[in-house]
This record gives sequence, C-alpha cells and structure tokens, in this order.
Amino acid sequence: MSAPLVIVGAGQAAAQAIASLRTEGFSGDIVLLGDEPYLPYQRPPLSKAYLGDELSEDRLELKAPKFYTDSAVALRLGTRVARLDLAGKAVELEDGTRQPYATLLLATGTRARDLPVPGATLAGVHSIRSIDDVKRFRAEARPGARLVIIGGGYIGLEVAAKANKLGLDVTLVEGQPRLLARVACATISAFARDLQEGHGVSILTGMGVARLTGSDRVTGVELTDGRHLPADIVLSAVGALPNAELAAEAGLALDNGIKVDAQARASAPDVYAIGDVASFPSTLYGRRVRLESVQNAIDQAKAAAKAITGGAVTYDPVPWFWSDQYDVKLQIAGLLDGFTRTECEGDVAAGRFCVRYFDRDRLIAVCSINDPKSHMLARRALAAPAPQATPSPV
Repeated sequence: MSAPLVIVGAGQAAAQAIASLRTEGFSGDIVLLGDEPYLPYQRPPLSKAYLGDELSEDRLELKAPKFYTDSAVALRLGTRVARLDLAGKAVELEDGTRQPYATLLLATGTRARDLPVPGATLAGVHSIRSIDDVKRFRAEARPGARLVIIGGGYIGLEVAAKANKLGLDVTLVEGQPRLLARVACATISAFARDLQEGHGVSILTGMGVARLTGSDRVTGVELTDGRHLPADIVLSAVGALPNAELAAEAGLALDNGIKVDAQARASAPDVYAIGDVASFPSTLYGRRVRLESVQNAIDQAKAAAKAITGGAVTYDPVPWFWSDQYDVKLQIAGLLDGFTRTECEGDVAAGRFCVRYFDRDRLIAVCSINDPKSHMLARRALAAPAPQATPSPV
C-alpha cells in the first residue's frame, strides 16, 4: 500500500485541508496527528464566547466526528511528533513509532510567547491558546478576583472584556505608549482604551513589568517604576510564536515561520505548510507575510489542497481579521505596516466609524468599528491594488 498524506497539527487549517482535499478528488489515505486530545476546534472563541461560558465545548468543534469517519481520516489525537525525517519521508512520534508519508502537510499553528520576567512560571499565571488553558483560567476566575493582564493587544483586550463581565477586578498593563500600538493607529487605540475604561477596566500604558511576585503562587505584579499590583490571577498576552521547531530541526527553510511559495510548498519535496505557521510571498504587499487568522487558515488550506491534487493556484489573499469586545466589533482588512497617513470617517463618539490607512496615496488597510459596510468595501478595494514588486520565491 502507498504511504498516506499526513497532516501534523489539528486546528482550523487541518480541518479545512481534509475537506478540500476530498472535494478536489484526493482519494488517498489521510492521517491526522494532533497533540491535543480534541478534534479540530475553533480558537477565536477561546478569548471571547467560550471564555465567557457562552459557548459549550462541543460547539467549538469545526466538524462533527462523523465528518472524519466519512472522509476516511485516521485520527491520532493526543499524539506528539518528535521529529520529521524528510529524507526517509516519515514522521517520528514521541512514543518511538514512525508514520511514513507520501505527502506531508504541516499545520502546527502558534503558541503563546513566554513572559520573559521572573515569576512567570508561578501557579496562577495563565495564557490562552487552547481549550485546556481556558478551563484552567475559568477555574480561578471567581467574581471579585484581581486579574492583571500583561499585554494590550487583541487577546488581552478580549479577555479583559470577558473577565470584566464575569465580575473580576481587571487591570491591564501594556509596555507600549498606547494599546494596540503595533496593529492600529492612535484613533483606534484611544477608542479601545475609552471602551475598556468605560466598563471599569484599569489601563496602564507605557509601563513595563519587572517581575511577578509570590512563592508558590502569584500574588502580584511588580512594575518597572516600582509599583506593585496585587493579583490573584495573571494573564500573559504578549503575543504568539510560530510552532516551526520541527521544521527547523528537519532543515526546512524558515522566514518568520515555515517558508512556503504561492502554492503552499515548503523547501523539501512533497512538504507543504499552511495556516499560522506558514509565511508566503504576497504580491499585494510586495513582501513575505505570515498571518494569524481564521480566514488565512481556511483559504491557504484550500490552496494547498488544490496544489496537492495538481490544480493551478496562486495564493495571494487580502488579509482580514476581527475582534469582539463588549458590544463592539472591530474588523480589519489589509495590513497597515508602514502607513504614512490615515483618514477617519464616521462618528467615533457613537462607536461607528472606520479608519483608512494609506502608504502615501495607496490604500493598504481599513479598520472598521461597528461598520461592516466599510469593511466589505475595503476588502473589495484592496483586492485590486496597483501592481507591486513581486517578492523572491521560495
């Protein structure tokens, strides 16, 4: 019998890849290797509805168990991969067994970045990247508990909103001068701050963390200015890193993740990478990008499935993302890195507006607050940009 197509990683990209491979006519065996004991599930609700206990665990599942049976997928969940043997075309598992492959699809996603301060490993210090992370956090998130969130990006703000609704006393600490400093302009940052403070969240910006205090369990956060914030729980929300170690050890080319081409092919024969872990050439932005988003996971999985089955495909998407906080939906189309000016339209005070980002005269991104029409128009506009320089291929 011929070796199967093996998928390493059991998230959004993997589930979509299975569906798309079968749709594209792939009839070979498929093996799915996932290190968690769960079927592939949605991750965005982890910091939103699931954290707020508004969504049951079974509703996180992307596909029902019957889908994998009907798709003839061999599920190997709770299974950790130790090494990729590219020369021998096999995946070595932690239990010592080898899983041969004809085609290897890496969908290993990202992990929470470690908090680089003393005390970060104390009990009561959390990050939120998995179902089990949320279960541990919720077990300690009692009304009245003092929560300090370190990091003022989207995850930190989403958790602040849900924790506030659960009755926790929330303080958020951000090292940059403003919230969302790396991903939004000052107008959006100020709106996000007003929103959180209006609901009772305390915000400290331009403030570093020196260490977390406590012996066995965290008791507080010491700031770089000497202040001490008492804490019953601490959430680290300082970003994510691509899970590219297996690829690196195997000798695959990296560039802010696993380096792939416009067909999702990595730098070894019959190896592909998709989703949060993969960086690809963007003609739209004239550089290589890595996207941490549901839509990218879905669309790149579809592209890889087409390429694996011999179809013609060039993956060059308009990136888009979203964030839910209280009754506010923030939607982003495009990438705003390197913007030189902005234009704001709508009513900021009423919480319904959009900000357009330009690199000189070229529109590169739009942030929409409770304004879905401007978001959809932005995605259409960005889909047909002026020609840009093509980045070097893999």
